[in-house]
Amino acid sequence: MAGSTEGGFREARGDLRLEDVTKAFGEFKAVDDLSLVVPRGSFFALLGPSGCGKTTTLRMVAGLEQPTSGRVLIGDTDLTGSRPYERPVNTVFQSYALFPHLTIRDNVAFGPKRRGQSDSAKLADEALTLVQMDHLATRKPTQLSGGQQQRVALARAIVNRPEVLLLDEPLGALDLKLRRQMQVELKRIQTEVGLTFIHVTHDQEEAMTMADTVAVMNHGRIEQMGAPATLYDLPRTSFVANFVGQSNLGTGRILDRDGEHVVAEVQGSKVKIPLARTAVHDGEVTFGVRPEKVRVMRTRGEGVGDDVKGVVLDVSFTGVATQYLIELPSGAVWSCYEQNLDVEPIDLRPGDDVWIAWDPYHAFGVPVDEAEARAAVEAV
Repeated sequence: MAGSTEGGFREARGDLRLEDVTKAFGEFKAVDDLSLVVPRGSFFALLGPSGCGKTTTLRMVAGLEQPTSGRVLIGDTDLTGSRPYERPVNTVFQSYALFPHLTIRDNVAFGPKRRGQSDSAKLADEALTLVQMDHLATRKPTQLSGGQQQRVALARAIVNRPEVLLLDEPLGALDLKLRRQMQVELKRIQTEVGLTFIHVTHDQEEAMTMADTVAVMNHGRIEQMGAPATLYDLPRTSFVANFVGQSNLGTGRILDRDGEHVVAEVQGSKVKIPLARTAVHDGEVTFGVRPEKVRVMRTRGEGVGDDVKGVVLDVSFTGVATQYLIELPSGAVWSCYEQNLDVEPIDLRPGDDVWIAWDPYHAFGVPVDEAEARAAVEAV
């Protein structure tokens, strides 16, 4: 095995690779035959709901759990079986776990000092400057806010210059405004230090804001992986379409082709889907379109693309936009967002008849999820 000594493990450099990794707890597979490559120096996010396997995956990279089968490597060094302290990996948790009796500087210097580095204080000050906390170096953790403590925890991990830095829901304890500020800061810090960051979160906005690549996990597997804009604009499964943002979905059957589109009948209406935006070209298909791509009109427009008549169920003003819930003749309820521009708004109330329309180019098609289809029938 390459890197068969503790020092060899810590010297591992390169891309992080998971090869056919499975983690089973009895009969339950928390992670199921997972393979992925995280390029060195990238910001990578594992996104998914509770129980999807993302935290178990992170713990296997950290060495806190060992795979039931498969391998974890950095470059050509196989880390499988090695202990957490032997790996060039550090983790920042949601709980900051700072030493309350030490100053901020001494908290950050703890790692380098323990390894016998004579310049531990200098390294600590550089790390604190990076996270903009150098002016509070002499304070104790109890004198800091939650956001400040999170920055210190980050500095304490970065000062060790790990090959891979793991972030386990690091912003979960912060309020919304501070969480958004820290999203920007984390991306800035990752760009400056050039380390590989792997961020585990259930918050799709958090993943989309910071990561170069997002892997959406479900039931221990990766449903889809790619750039945030690609995942949002062109989901490949109904799970991704609903988990990464919101989608209006309907299941139907493809009837025909019309040039560069397939024509499908979905819940009583004929719709078009570009061939390039659907993985399904015949048979059953789940059709989708994002809420902000849908226009709400009092009367049917000419040349607006596909449209359908509906009834307003609810109107919610959210500041930058107004959200409408529209019931269609099939009984399906669509969500539509209209940006609140500096123009006369549409004065709509529950019970009003409307038309909703969208450009077929914005539609997408994904395979029918049989489990979700059964759940939808049972819910009626």
